[in-house]
Amino acid sequence: MTNATGSPEPSIFRFSLEPHFFFHCMVNMGRSKERKDPEEASPALAKSDSDSDEAEDESEGDDSVYDSDDGPQYNALEDGDDDDDDDDFEDQGSSDEDEDILDKQANEEESDEEVLVSYEQAPRSWKKTATKDKKAAEWMHTDDLSSDDDDEEGKNNRIGKVPLHWYDEFEHVGYNVHGEKMAKSTTSGDRIDQALANQDNRAQGKYVVHDALNDRDVELTPHQLELIRRVQSGAYAHAEHDGNPDYVDYFSGVNQEISGLNADRYEPKSRFQPSKWDQMQVQKLLDRLDKGLINMDYLTGKIRDMNDVNKKDPNLPYVLWKGDEEDELALRKGPQHISAPKLPPPGHAESYVPPDEYLPTDEDLKKWADMEPQDRPHGHLIPKKFPNLRSVGAYHHSVREAFERCLDLYLCPRVMKRRLNIDPESLVPQLPKARDLRPFPTAKCVEYKTPHDDGTPSPLIRCISPSPDGQFLVSGASDGILRLWEVQTGRLLRSWNLSSIVASTNTDNLDDDGDAVLPVVGVEWNPNRSHHCLLAVIGKCVIVVATGTGGEVDSEITEALLVACSTGGAAVSGKAASAVKWIAQPSSDSGKPISAHASAFGPVCILHTNKDVANVRWQIKGDYFLSVSPKAGAAAVLIHQLSKGTSQQPFSKSKAEAQVACFHPNKPFLFVASQQHIRIYHLVKQNMVKRLMSGCRWISSIDIHPSGDHLIVGSLDRRMVWFDLDLSTSPYKSLKYHEKAIRGGRFHPRYPLMASASDDGTVHVFHSMVYNDLMRNPLIVPVKILRGHQIANQYGVLSLAFHPSQPWIFTCGADGKIILWQDI
Repeated sequence: MTNATGSPEPSIFRFSLEPHFFFHCMVNMGRSKERKDPEEASPALAKSDSDSDEAEDESEGDDSVYDSDDGPQYNALEDGDDDDDDDDFEDQGSSDEDEDILDKQANEEESDEEVLVSYEQAPRSWKKTATKDKKAAEWMHTDDLSSDDDDEEGKNNRIGKVPLHWYDEFEHVGYNVHGEKMAKSTTSGDRIDQALANQDNRAQGKYVVHDALNDRDVELTPHQLELIRRVQSGAYAHAEHDGNPDYVDYFSGVNQEISGLNADRYEPKSRFQPSKWDQMQVQKLLDRLDKGLINMDYLTGKIRDMNDVNKKDPNLPYVLWKGDEEDELALRKGPQHISAPKLPPPGHAESYVPPDEYLPTDEDLKKWADMEPQDRPHGHLIPKKFPNLRSVGAYHHSVREAFERCLDLYLCPRVMKRRLNIDPESLVPQLPKARDLRPFPTAKCVEYKTPHDDGTPSPLIRCISPSPDGQFLVSGASDGILRLWEVQTGRLLRSWNLSSIVASTNTDNLDDDGDAVLPVVGVEWNPNRSHHCLLAVIGKCVIVVATGTGGEVDSEITEALLVACSTGGAAVSGKAASAVKWIAQPSSDSGKPISAHASAFGPVCILHTNKDVANVRWQIKGDYFLSVSPKAGAAAVLIHQLSKGTSQQPFSKSKAEAQVACFHPNKPFLFVASQQHIRIYHLVKQNMVKRLMSGCRWISSIDIHPSGDHLIVGSLDRRMVWFDLDLSTSPYKSLKYHEKAIRGGRFHPRYPLMASASDDGTVHVFHSMVYNDLMRNPLIVPVKILRGHQIANQYGVLSLAFHPSQPWIFTCGADGKIILWQDI
């Protein structure tokens, strides 16, 4: 049998047994007693009744509990005829059968007076009575010295307190100590077989119960039967237990322990806690043991003084140079000792039998004589060959070299330098390979040749901008001509001489020498796919040009958009009235529009400002746009609405000279960059939200990521700065890959790509992945360097633009080339 924890139990009725098994034994024994006839049933476990006293008196004083040799059969102890005889009862104890006691009290017919008399006549203490039956007493002392060795092989079930109904659907009932499954018994049979087996067992004097934990039948021993009989009779399980001991009257005195006054007090908590003093002493010993000041022999008492152990015998040999002298000097107290640098070991030239190639010739000796000793190969030493070691004389320069050595040690200061043994490759972040980050532009595919007169250099292409559908490309050059290209074929579709248009409108833009040629410094195609128009910057003017590339529906939308500006715009009021003027441009015969449905074609309107315009930017919806004039002061940044033909000046005074500006893609924010700072303004609340510290000397371009949370800034001091707008006002990354000034930097609208153009003639393409997880930093990896432009007049690549839907990039430079780079 096993207990609840799985450990073996020798006796089934030890007090640590399973409660359900003990209850099962009690119930089975009680049922067998009720089913049997009083004359035929075995008297085992039967409770003596007053009705059977006379029948039991005829047993002629047979005190034995055994009726035959077949097995132990227990007879109930006989009650004498005298009801007042206490010897007929077992040693009484508390019984759990409260219902039987209540029934017995309810059947009593004694009156209250008789009960009172019986109570007054009852003894005040119970007498210790010994068991009459000697054999029963022998069985009580049987197997008392049991141990846990009954299950030496470990075959009993060890599942502990796990409910047995959990194993109803399995073919095993648990596991033994070896981890093997305990299969369920298949010979249990049905209820009829069990009833027949119980009858056979009772006929043989055996009492078998079923051990559900181990799924086996267990035969009860005589000792266990005797325990069950005593418990059923309401007595204590063990006969020698005294449930009502005699009262011992303690006497009072001076000693509290003897008097019993403080006998029921709890022990103070301090007696159960370890001593703090002892803990301190143990900690000191452990510290000394860690430092090596004491050893285990000292702690165990084998030695009494550690000086006897540390004392060394001076007669024993020891090593002169152990190799750890420097470590010992470094650990000592006081100023740090720095050992002198060691002399190099002697070479072959210092040998008394040097090889022949080390022996100098007469020419070498003459050459060495004209040289200083420190410039000679071996200093003062001249290699010579001796027949034996005894022939070697004293070294003439030994005193000089020793003196010079002392001077070196005395006059040359020494500093301890700690070398960090760090692999430089481990400091470099592990970036993914470029081929795993495709697609990105890699090769030159299309080159757009700008027409020019023979014998004249090609004009500088200052700016480019693709259409939202990626089918067309517009470029502005230094010759003042705006050109419209077809992307796939490289064919020049239309050209507009904006310089002559501006010159005919206002003569203030003419130079002092009378030359009316003004460069087109900026161009931006409308980002709305339904609005087929663009902005061109030339001199002090911003020109609205209708491209005539839309279909039937888009052409109608574009005409409705340009109605207000084609008539000269609305009346501008406020501060912007003196800063900008809308001038309608009459239609000119510049050819047929590209689309058959387009009616508006060519320059539509001119916005004339007081100072030169540097660049323009559209708002994402394609109705509002802004213009930046760095020298205009408070009117440097102007916001225009194309559908109404109006302008407004958002700032009343200028904090710094504005260089570039742009709109936020999805919030009412305006980014204005001065030479060294970027200010973010809220257009609805009309206040400044944040100021970004770029750390650059002169900002040349800015661009915002399509998500709106990141910003890149290009500068003329070869630096491109990445800002994370959610982190701080300082740059997240500073990229310095170019050798000359950066002219432009852009994000791709769809792909995780970023590029920068510089005057060194190269374009650097970066993989710039921005994650939605705010806890993850952006991944910025340089993947490609595009080289295809020539440097002209110290200018390289002047502008770049990504294709709106493909991983392609357009670049233009001072060499007059426009190149389309694709991912091949």
